[in-house]
Formats: sequence, structure tokens, C-alpha cells
Amino acid sequence: MVDDNELNRLHNAAVPAPDADAKARAFAAAMRAYDLDEKTDMAAQGSASGLRLTERAQKLWSEIMQKKLFATPAIAGLVALPIAGYATIYMLQEQPFHSGGDEKITETLADKPATVKPQTAAEPDKQKKADADSESHDATEALVAPGAPSTSESTVAGGTAQQDPSAAPVLSPRFDPKTYKDTKDMQYGTLPAAPAPSDEFSRESAGLMPSAPNAARVGRMPGAESKLMVQPQATPADQMLPPEQNRDRVEDFKTNPVRAALEDPVSTFSIDVDTASYSFVRRSLREGVVPQADTVRVEEMINYFPYDWKGPDSASTPFNSTVSVMPTPWNEHTKLMHVAIKGFDVKPAEQPKANLVFLIDVSGSMNEQDKLPLLQSAFRLLVNKLKPDDTVSIVTYAGDAGTVLEPTKVSEKDKILNAIDTLTPGGSTAGEAGIKEAYRLAQKSFVKDGVNRVMLATDSDFNVGQTDDDDLKRLIEQERKTGVFLSVFGFGRGNLNDQMMQTIAQNGNGTAAYIDTLAEAEKVLVEDASSTLFTIAKDVKIQVEFNPNKVSEYRLIGYETRALNREDFNNDRVDAGEIGSGHSVTAIYEITPKGSGGEQIDPLRYGQASVNNGGVANADEYAFVKIRYKLPNEDVSKLITTPVTSANEVSSFDQASTDQRFSVAVAALGQKLRDEDATAKFGYDKIMEIATAARGADPFGYRSEFLSLVRLASALGGNR
Repeated sequence: MVDDNELNRLHNAAVPAPDADAKARAFAAAMRAYDLDEKTDMAAQGSASGLRLTERAQKLWSEIMQKKLFATPAIAGLVALPIAGYATIYMLQEQPFHSGGDEKITETLADKPATVKPQTAAEPDKQKKADADSESHDATEALVAPGAPSTSESTVAGGTAQQDPSAAPVLSPRFDPKTYKDTKDMQYGTLPAAPAPSDEFSRESAGLMPSAPNAARVGRMPGAESKLMVQPQATPADQMLPPEQNRDRVEDFKTNPVRAALEDPVSTFSIDVDTASYSFVRRSLREGVVPQADTVRVEEMINYFPYDWKGPDSASTPFNSTVSVMPTPWNEHTKLMHVAIKGFDVKPAEQPKANLVFLIDVSGSMNEQDKLPLLQSAFRLLVNKLKPDDTVSIVTYAGDAGTVLEPTKVSEKDKILNAIDTLTPGGSTAGEAGIKEAYRLAQKSFVKDGVNRVMLATDSDFNVGQTDDDDLKRLIEQERKTGVFLSVFGFGRGNLNDQMMQTIAQNGNGTAAYIDTLAEAEKVLVEDASSTLFTIAKDVKIQVEFNPNKVSEYRLIGYETRALNREDFNNDRVDAGEIGSGHSVTAIYEITPKGSGGEQIDPLRYGQASVNNGGVANADEYAFVKIRYKLPNEDVSKLITTPVTSANEVSSFDQASTDQRFSVAVAALGQKLRDEDATAKFGYDKIMEIATAARGADPFGYRSEFLSLVRLASALGGNR
């Protein structure tokens, strides 16, 4: 029996102060408990609370031991660490880490079932054992803190691992969700696996999350809102990540060749009033990158700018053409034949009613500042430009298509703007379903003798439904016969399908524009709204026949993707481009006058001996220009012809008009960026000189901006 006096003495004795090592060990244990327990979400009121981590660990260990799997303490000791690793995985799966509070848990690819390689009947047991061993080893390694001895460094005696009890464990960095950031690098893909780190405690080191060096990314998988979150890690110098993959799709094409007028005297093409290429080139140069050659469509760069060409006197003639011949600034042996078309400018009071359907891509990839938010601002500008009697509908598409706004008069502007403002991104891209729904709404509110147009805004491919450009082309062709046209507006970089945009815009009797800034949105949808929305002529084709008596060779600058066969010109079933109210269209040929000495093609040995025979009709003409078009509501084309003679010629380049000279400067830059032979020796300084002298009136600053792009191209491209 214990003496009462002894008990009283012990009770009144002072408690000994703990030493430094004891304090460190206690603090480390407390911090581990805090990291693994207190940072997890608290159970909501009224819900059943789960066991604490320590209680769950004890319960799991008890259940394992009750199965009496281990006959001896030695065997139990050998498997203690692997079981501890498995227990850790078990606990983390039940109560994963996240930032706590009211934040939503982000779903990761780790939460999705992994793809398993098929096994033969003889392999399951062997594979299970290998997986268990690997999983246990990874989990054990993850629990070893930096500076602490590993299992291999410890001595095992009597089945028990021995290590210095005075060594305080070093805590690993705590998981901080704020270190993660969203990027588009992981879109439609997965990161390569990397070895699990041994210096920090994380889900990926337990085999629950894919890992990669220096990764801090979130990616969207097609058809799902899943995101891949990977904890940042230090990247060795020799293991840098590859540059971000660019998924922009553009159509490959070859520059128009020089042709001999004697052998191939006829050139035929569809007009092009699109401006997407210029905006794309501008963005590339501003980002310090020389644009890819196939993104440079010279005619779209030229036609980006408004020009004061002479227009028609009345609406009965939808446009007027002006042809001029002038010396070529980059080749003393050739001349430029400049063909300018100006559409009739419909006055606002005479503009027909508009029935517009906004078809908006809200897929997950649109969740960037230069995509959906910019798109919303752009369409707000357009709504404010419309008249109260105009009608607006809104269709969105992601995983599937949906109607956000039934046909609504612009007099209810607040309702339309609110529908635009509430759009949110998410899902894959079911473009086909969206187009069909948009056309259905357009037909529902069709305006006879008015403007009926679907306005598609997107950043990417249609990856659900019909995704082939030819299939989409056929779908659009069928719908345009109903009188509903389609225009396309591209946003963002890295996932833009420019080729698809061009295809469906051309076949939808519409235009294609690329919007990279709010200023560009204002230009396309406000300043150029009349030409963007109100079509005055469709299926406009140009055919030029060169006189081999005056012209040895010629080449068309640009329009490579708009080339037509010679017989297509008179075939009213062949689709071509449209001209909107006030639109200006420019085409430039470089021609080699006969006998100038600038020929690049050898004459035929057995060709025509001479065309200088006086019996050739119209021998004094350079060429004969023919333009064929249809009125918007008609199916039979009309023809306009213009002979090109010396009366159309100016003696020097400086005598050409300001607009003509500026358009030539733009054509020179476009050819330079495509690295064409014709301008190889023509420096950026010469382009700058011409453009500066021909800047003229520039109320919106478009031409001043062009000068800055020439300087950027010069700095990036040198004399290329």
C-alpha cells in the first residue's frame, strides 16, 4: 500500500520543465495532427460527423489485427510501414484535402476511374500483389520527411525499426490550394507522369493524382468539367516543359504563281470581304511573333481598311468598279492593275429590319478574358447599335445546345443584355446542334425582305456532332437557301479553327472576322455594322482576261483561297462572296507589259509567232474586267464589264490616289510576311515610306496602327 505522505509529497512537487527536444517532438506531432485533421471541413450542422483521423486509424488497425493475418510480431513489424501507408491512403480517400471554408471541392482526374489494361486469366493475382507492393512503397516514401532517416537507413532488430529518438521530425510544406493556377496547357490532354516527391506529403505521392515536373495547371477534358490539378514542383534545368501547344487550324495554300498571258489569259476568283487575317496578324506581331505564313491572306489585310472608292449613284446598281494601272514600287519592270469595288451605302433610315440569332460558344475553353468576357462586351455593343424593331435571339452550345433567349424585340434591350451577361462557360463543343437550333429560331422570327442572320461566335472546333468541315459546309449550304445567312466571329488563341470559320462563312453567305480587342469589336460590330449585316449583292465573282498583245505575264496578289474555275464564272449555281452596304473590295494584279524585259517565263518555241498583226480585236487594251453578281433575293446573276486601257494608267506611282498607294503598302507588307519572292528585296523601310505618305485622313487610327505593325514586323523579321 502506498504511503499517504509520499503521495502528498509527489502531489506538491514542482513539475520538471521539458527539454528542447521534447518540445520539438510535441510541436511536430501537433502540427501533423493539425495538417491532417483540423484543416479538413467540419461537418455541417445536423449531419453525422465522421471519426477523427486518429480514431479512424485505430479502427482500421484494429480491424486488420482482428483478422489475425500475422502470426508473429516479427512479421507484423515487417509489414507495419506498408500498412501504415495503406491506412493513410484509406483516410485521405475518405477525407481529402482542400482549402476549407465555403469553397467548392474541385473535381480532379484522380477522382475518375483509371483506364486499366486488360489482363489475362493467369495474371490477376500477380498483378494485385505488384500493385499492392507499389502502392505501399509509394505511401511509405511520402511519409518520410526531409532530413529524417528512410526505412533503408534504419536498422531492423527483432522486427522493429530503430532510429534516434531525439531526432525531431522535419515537417513537410503544407498543401496550399492557392498555389494552383488555371492554364490552358492541359486542354484535351494529360500530363506525363513523374516520380513522386519524397520531400512533401501530397495525394500525388500516394498515387492518387498524376504528377509532372513544375506543373501547376488545370485542364478540361472533352465532354466533362473535370480539372487536373497538379502541385507545383521545382523543375530541373534539363527537364523543362515543352512550349505550350498551339492548336490553331489554318488552311494551307500556295502563293499565286506568275502566269503567261499567252498560255493562260483568264483569271477567275470570288471576292473576299473578310478581315480575320489582318486581326490575327496584328495580334501575333504585338505578341512578338512573326505570323505563320498561312495565316496571312493578303486580300483580307488590304480589305481591312475603309477606302473612299467611288460608289454607285443609286441603289439600283449595288456597286461601282474603278480600275487603275500604275508602276510597281518593288519592280521597275512591272505595273500594278488595281481593281476597286465600292458597294452602295444604305442610309440608316432605309435599312431593313434585322432578325439576328447570336449563336455563342460557351464551352469550357471559352473561360478566358479574351474569349467569353470579350464576346459578351462585343455583343452588348451590337445590341446598342440595333433599332427597337429589330429582333435578337440567343442560342448557346457546349455539351449540347440550348435556347437562352427566344426571339425578343430590341425595345426590350435590358432583357437581351441581361441574357448576354449571365452566360457562363462549361462543357465540350456541340456546334452542329447549336447551328441547327439557331437556324430554327431564325426561321421562327423570319423577316421577309429583311436581314435574317445567324452570328456565330466561337474560339474552337466543333468536337461534338458533325465535326468535318465538308459536313458543316453542306449543312450551311442547305440553310442559306432559306434566306438566312451566317457570319462567324473568332475569339482567342491556341484553339482557333480558322479553316472552319472560313469554310462556313463563305458557304453561309456571310463574313468571317477575328476579334482580339474591344476596339476591334467596335470596328466590326459598330463602325462596320452596315456592311457586316446588310448584304446588297451576293455571289460576286471577278474574271479578268489579259491581252497577250500588251501583257506578257501576270499574277494575282492574294485571293488564293477564293480561286474559281474559268467555267464557274457563268455558272449561277457556284457560290461566291457577298458585298455589304458600303463595303469596299480591292484586288491587285502585278502585270508585266510586253517587251518590258521583266518576263520570268520563257516564250513557247512553237507558240504564236506574233500577235502584233493588226487583226487582233481591242489590241490596245491591257485587260477586260468582268464582274458578275446577284441581288440578295434573286437567283439570276447580272454582269458588269470594264475594259482597261491606257486611259486608266498613271505615269508614276506618286500620281496614284492616297487610298491606292496605301492599299499597295498593305499588299507589300502581306507579301513580305508570307516571304514571297516578289518583295524579297523590298525593305520594310520602303513600305513604311509609302504608308506614311499615303496615311491621309485616319479618323479611327487604323492606318496609324498599321505603321506600328510595319515597325514591329521589321524588328522581328529583319529583311526576310
